[in-house]
Amino acid sequence: MSAQTDPQASASGLDSDLQETREWTDALSAVIESQGSERAHFLLEQLLEHARQSSVDMPFSANTGYVNTIEPSQEARSPGNLEIEQRLRAYMRWNAMAMVVKANRHNPPEGGDLGGHIGSFASLASMFGAGFNHFWHAESDNHGGDLLYIQGHVSPGIYARAYLEGRISEEQLLNFRQEVDGKGLSSYPHPKLMPEFWQFPTVSMGLGPLMAIYQARFLKYLHARGIANTENRKVWVFCGDGEMDEVESLGAIGLAAREKLDNLVFVINCNLQRLDGPVRGNGKIIQELEGEFRGAGWNVIKLIWGKGWDELLAKDHDGALRKLMMETNDGDYQAMKANDGAYVRKNFFGRDPRTLKMVEHMSDDEIWNLQRGGHDSQKVYAAFHAAQNHGGQPSVLLIKTVKGFGMGKIGEAKNTVHQTKKLSDEDIKAFRDRFNIPIPDSQIAELPFYKPADDTPEMQYLHARRKALGGYLPHRRVKSEESFTVPALDTFKAVLEPTPEGREISTTQAYVRFLTQLLRDQALGPRVVPILVDEARTFGMEGLFRQIGIYNPAGQQYTPVDKDQVMYYKEDKAGQILQEGINEAGGMSSWIAAATSYSTNNRIMIPFYVYYSMFGFQRIGDLAWAAGDMQARGFLLGGTSGRTTLNGEGLQHEDGHSHILAGTIPNCVSYDPTFAHEVAVILHHGLQRMVERQENVFYYLTLLNENYAMPGLTPGTEAQIIKGMYLCKPGAEGDKRVQLLGSGSILRESFAAQTLLATDWGVQADVWSCPSFNELTRDGQDAERWNLLHPLEAPRVPFVAQQLGSTTGPVVASTDYMKAYAEQIRPFIPANADGTARSYKVLGTDGFGRSDFRSKLREHFEINRHYIVVAALKALAQDGKLPAQRVAEAIAKYGIQADRINPLYA
Repeated sequence: MSAQTDPQASASGLDSDLQETREWTDALSAVIESQGSERAHFLLEQLLEHARQSSVDMPFSANTGYVNTIEPSQEARSPGNLEIEQRLRAYMRWNAMAMVVKANRHNPPEGGDLGGHIGSFASLASMFGAGFNHFWHAESDNHGGDLLYIQGHVSPGIYARAYLEGRISEEQLLNFRQEVDGKGLSSYPHPKLMPEFWQFPTVSMGLGPLMAIYQARFLKYLHARGIANTENRKVWVFCGDGEMDEVESLGAIGLAAREKLDNLVFVINCNLQRLDGPVRGNGKIIQELEGEFRGAGWNVIKLIWGKGWDELLAKDHDGALRKLMMETNDGDYQAMKANDGAYVRKNFFGRDPRTLKMVEHMSDDEIWNLQRGGHDSQKVYAAFHAAQNHGGQPSVLLIKTVKGFGMGKIGEAKNTVHQTKKLSDEDIKAFRDRFNIPIPDSQIAELPFYKPADDTPEMQYLHARRKALGGYLPHRRVKSEESFTVPALDTFKAVLEPTPEGREISTTQAYVRFLTQLLRDQALGPRVVPILVDEARTFGMEGLFRQIGIYNPAGQQYTPVDKDQVMYYKEDKAGQILQEGINEAGGMSSWIAAATSYSTNNRIMIPFYVYYSMFGFQRIGDLAWAAGDMQARGFLLGGTSGRTTLNGEGLQHEDGHSHILAGTIPNCVSYDPTFAHEVAVILHHGLQRMVERQENVFYYLTLLNENYAMPGLTPGTEAQIIKGMYLCKPGAEGDKRVQLLGSGSILRESFAAQTLLATDWGVQADVWSCPSFNELTRDGQDAERWNLLHPLEAPRVPFVAQQLGSTTGPVVASTDYMKAYAEQIRPFIPANADGTARSYKVLGTDGFGRSDFRSKLREHFEINRHYIVVAALKALAQDGKLPAQRVAEAIAKYGIQADRINPLYA
């Protein structure tokens, strides 16, 4: 039996009927030739669907051949002058290289290397040339401007272009990575350090792709809600193939496809190298990424080979070359570009006699000059054009390049190229010769920057292209042209007033009431962006579903199960809520997009992102730091906060440290309020700073799920609340006195301790609410710095010292957070009013959380009223105001187990 009819041959992968196979392939070829590839694709899709309906359950492959997606005959032709563009790229390559090498040649003796990267821009130069010359719009009267997430390691190349454009001076180039004196350029894209230049921070790899997806979605959101016309804007994202291993890089590609974000273009630079070596030495990263993105529903465009390969592929009638291209792994491709043409002839084409014969007429130099697609300007233009004009899907360009292209023996495709930053004069000469830079040998040691005269064709072309696209990029708006007036504080009187007799609410409910009132404001209400991660009902926000709707570009195409209820789950094309599902990183990315809208869209938006506090800074701390760099403005709200307040959820839910993490971000203003009126005062002040005054800060508030009566605002304490500390419950007159500090839910334990101290021990206590130990710390540190540097001027007094300066008695602080939170203000605790020393005791929740009733947890972490009393008595005993015996009596009275294990280690 022949292989043509042998069932075993079919099962083993051999063709059981070669003639039938040939008939099918001939038929498909005829369709392609007569009706085109689109018709052929349609027929294949129909056949696959018919097979599925007939229960032919065969695995689907999302991969295509290892060749360019766009056939040469289908390429859109570049309208530009490719010769001039090539010369401009050469000048940029030179200046980028010179900037890095200069920075590392002339270091002071104790300065250390400044670092920098040459190889990354060398790999991407053609792509950036195409984008800047033909595709990327700046903001103008008729275009909102494209948004560029630029791969961080290519910053020298972006600076080199800006230098030719006259936007950056030679002095700044000479101060690359030297920023302290204010003349330099930041190492990577940092909006905080270059506020009018860089749009987004991207060098914390993986965050750029993630943030960009939500940025593209936010543009659609603004358009759907009629706030801004964003329909002609694109978000372009440059990533490295190694960067795609970061889980954030691929984490939201399903969202992009699901919401049809055709305003989003990923450009993945596939130079096959990570920072230390090959990405997939034994595999094929382009094929892997193609499967990931096409499987997720993206439009995938592969650009692998330059035009020199077109002729060879056209002659590849039996598929030998295509087969060889597919079978060669990435590690071998890298090695070929690290060697020469003879090596490629032997180790690539020489693997098959048929392919070796295909290049027998070519010299080794001609073989070497067969470029990868990312270095072919025409093909890059065609790929960009196809992505730019594709509708209904996000697009990803998988473009193959060589890391360190043009750097020759010093780095091209070498594993060490990423770290290459110091070149010898001979290396520099070779670089100059490779790119034909008009610098004489006599100036090589000086390594001068090169900039053609303004009247040269190159410079005229450079400026003309950007003028045609609306102006220069990257460019960042520092302040919005919009202006708003925040409603007066008394607008929120429902939150400021005492709760009625017998009524109890939580600070989470207070926040929801504030938000509901703000949404009613005619001017600011539409600018509010509530962001949730599938916990609306936990935070009592389900009432907003019907009121303002959940954004969904497809609307609500199903009947919700709770349609008959007042607060049913309502999705809407113009919905205002962003409901991200169980997805803290996505929620934070949406928050960043909204919180920076004043800059990216010239539209002031007010995002409120509420989440379990434990899943905030701990889980998305890198994004929170990026938000600080981006000068974000908005509110983060850590709900169900405190290590003992979220009592039943256990170790991975109970937050005792988010305020420590929040304090590490310089422009994050954080509060742990106890009362509804504190929440209202803080939120209102935040609106004034971020919306009215457009200050570059963002706010973090922790909220509680514990209900209790709210005392209401005492007029005159507003400023003290904002500064972080006010007297909320003074004690009676008495000789023995202590000062009790607290925040969040544990402040109420201080109230209970105040009663116990008075009734059981004859000690009076003043109770202070401290909504922000972080702000008190910053104020104190600022005063200390002033006093250090101004020894001849009147010293400044920290606010803590101002508040406690007229009081007497030890100070005891107790919070639902780690001891380090309240410990921060220790240096600013003043002496007693009579000048004697006073002690400071801190209680906190160090250790892992656990589940139990709140009272048991507070006993376990030693922060409840009994421990506050013992700490106060101990401090009085140390000050000689009480005998130590009274402390022992208190420990016995309250049943405290003195020898139990420290909760930090329990």
